[in-house]
Amino acid sequence: MKKKLFIVGASVLQLPAILKAKEMGLEVAVADYDPKAVGIEYADAFYEVSTIDADGITAAAEDFGADGIMTLATDMPMRSVAAAAQKLGLPGISPQTAVKATDKGEMIKAFKEYSVESPWFFIIEDEEELEKILKQVDYPCIIKPTDNAGSRGVVLVKTPEEVWDSYRYSKEHSRGGAVIVEEYLQGNEVSVEVMVVEGKVHTLAVTDKITTGPPHFVEMGHSQPSQLPENDIVKIKDLAQRAVAAIGIMSGPAHVEIMLTAKGPKMIELGARMGGDCISTHLVPLSTGVDMVEAAIKIALGQRPNLTPSLNKASAINYLDVPKGILEAVKGLEKAKKLPGLIDLTITKETGDRLEEIKSSNDRLGFVIVQGEDIKETIGICDAVKKIIDIKVRI
Repeated sequence: MKKKLFIVGASVLQLPAILKAKEMGLEVAVADYDPKAVGIEYADAFYEVSTIDADGITAAAEDFGADGIMTLATDMPMRSVAAAAQKLGLPGISPQTAVKATDKGEMIKAFKEYSVESPWFFIIEDEEELEKILKQVDYPCIIKPTDNAGSRGVVLVKTPEEVWDSYRYSKEHSRGGAVIVEEYLQGNEVSVEVMVVEGKVHTLAVTDKITTGPPHFVEMGHSQPSQLPENDIVKIKDLAQRAVAAIGIMSGPAHVEIMLTAKGPKMIELGARMGGDCISTHLVPLSTGVDMVEAAIKIALGQRPNLTPSLNKASAINYLDVPKGILEAVKGLEKAKKLPGLIDLTITKETGDRLEEIKSSNDRLGFVIVQGEDIKETIGICDAVKKIIDIKVRI
């Protein structure tokens, strides 16, 4: 009898899990508020339920008779996954851990409790609370929502005069209304791709990151393996393991974001799920041979995954940045796709779309994914692809 896997979400972000589960011979159900979500047609059953409706997801998973429940690369549905796993007795993180992994305020408090290196911070609910802490704030600092992702609402504040407008901007992107004022970490930003099996943390890759920089820090590129010195990599892996333990992740994937500062690595934040931006679904298997999607599915079903690397290569994703304006055409795609080492080239906007300043991941035009024998070759392929592509924008 086929094992049954319930996947929370049916968008393009969940598609790798849906397809992999079917490839593994599983019976798959998906849940999404959108009856037109792209992943529905590949699943055996569909439940029209919001991914953040914990009671609805639990009832749907129970109706399906799920042997396992999971989601990929999205934060807030983790609360629904955890609630359903607890009630139905399925493998997964606890509801308490899900909150710590999705509420940045609870997360950073857990880091402080367990002496995990992280920024100084204040959690602010309203303007009165903001007024009270202003004299204790060092500049520049970061203001960000406690409960959003994709760099939404994140802003660098350089002076006291910028605080109020920045606070209101960030609060607009906060689902619950709370924001964090915290230390501005500077240095080399990386992410650590992790799988936890029966409490043991397995570090699969350390990923270098490129962002737009201040004020919004939107991610524009990732590459593996990291080019940082080995002694720094050791410290980064140790910090990632302690951060995962502080949050209470005993089973499943984690995506840990860290800044290597002049004083050593410090935590930015983490998710109790696989990394987005194709890091876990594409880059890890391209550089190490480890199929993180398959591993996450097996863990959700209570099985032991194979986490032994079978490759020693390099991989990268670069996002396309263009001036603001109206997208008129994208040329050179077919020529670029013939380059050796190119794995994927995707344009996410359509002709006629208005391109805005990149303030969140939704504003990016498209991406290039490549694989090479080493980082130098991989980055060279990315640059070659971007030189071939001709993007026409009407300013």
